Amino acid sequence: MMFESENMKQSTLDRLKKIEGQVKGIQRMIEEERYCNDVLVQIAAVRSAINKVGGLVLENHLRTCVKDSLNNDSEDEVMNNLINTMLKFIK
Repeated sequence: MMFESENMKQSTLDRLKKIEGQVKGIQRMIEEERYCNDVLVQIAAVRSAINKVGGLVLENHLRTCVKDSLNNDSEDEVMNNLINTMLKFIK
């Protein structure tokens, strides 16, 4: 995958590391038998964070990979690939 910039790549990696820490925090919460509501709030935070990362990667994909594909492949092929990608992403 090509990122628009090294800064974008590093920002994405930093977000994923933060999410990893949040998931480990949830594991600790469960080990410590913390209140279910608190665990659910943290799960929602992780879900939101991973959705944000997915959106950023999708935006990058459109700006780089899809743009490059439009120069090299047929428009129908590019559209079919993009539709398949979007359907997988929104599952």
